[in-house]
Amino acid sequence: MTLHEHLRAARARLIAAGIPRVEAILDAELLARYVLGWDRVALVARLPDPAPAGFASAYAACVDRRAVREPLAYITGVQEFWDRQFQVGPGVLIPRPETELIIEEALSWAGARAAGAAPLRVLDIGTGSGCLAVTLALEIAGAQVAATDVSSAALAIARTNAERLGATVDFHLGAYLADLAGSFDLIVSNPPYVAAPAHAGLAPEVRDHEPVTALVAGAEGLDVIREIVRRAGPALAPAGLLLMEIGYDQAAAVSRIVADSEGLRLLQIREDLQGIPRVAIVASTRPRVDSSG
Repeated sequence: MTLHEHLRAARARLIAAGIPRVEAILDAELLARYVLGWDRVALVARLPDPAPAGFASAYAACVDRRAVREPLAYITGVQEFWDRQFQVGPGVLIPRPETELIIEEALSWAGARAAGAAPLRVLDIGTGSGCLAVTLALEIAGAQVAATDVSSAALAIARTNAERLGATVDFHLGAYLADLAGSFDLIVSNPPYVAAPAHAGLAPEVRDHEPVTALVAGAEGLDVIREIVRRAGPALAPAGLLLMEIGYDQAAAVSRIVADSEGLRLLQIREDLQGIPRVAIVASTRPRVDSSG
């Protein structure tokens, strides 16, 4: 069989498994490139050629995994985030493009700080793959970045990503602030925010493969968000910022949670490219302490 014939058969298999046609076409190609180690130009140029030795069995194994709706990122072991390749596995949430909004807001805010200001102290709550913590450590010069997660498996992957990409991040096992003391200028989080009753209705790739603890947060999906907000008030430094991803239908509830919290003020809930409320931007209202004496 030629490479083209292998890809055509794979597309048909994935479509029959319920994967939308456009996605199936793309996945069949990406899996072929993954197995071959080729870029798209090389693959397209050699589609009429017989498949190289060993390709058929390795490719079939990958297609089998995708046909049971295992996420492509778990099969290839990587997912792009902010133009970097992050290692991922079944123990961590796969980074999503919309989470990059947190990075955009963080960099905009950090860039507006006064020249000569002290290095930012940054905390990523529930770091998962480490995509937020690692990206901020690499993009904000001098930032002192810490990250927490309740999963030791997730922290192992996050540490690997930090080492591979050359980022300095202080990782801690534990919930929320874990054992970290002091205040933070910037707190970021992509917390679990799916309501428990909604989990069964998620796409099979998410429902059956990504960790439930990284997705579900109580009956309304607000349990972890509530706790992050509660802890962020005293943990943020004066003029500090909390950036937190939220669910598509949670804007009003999150607005109320922040309004009821001492020391915090909701600045904005930013929408993603689909017009869905996605990132809560929350400022500390704690007064600055005048240390001039």
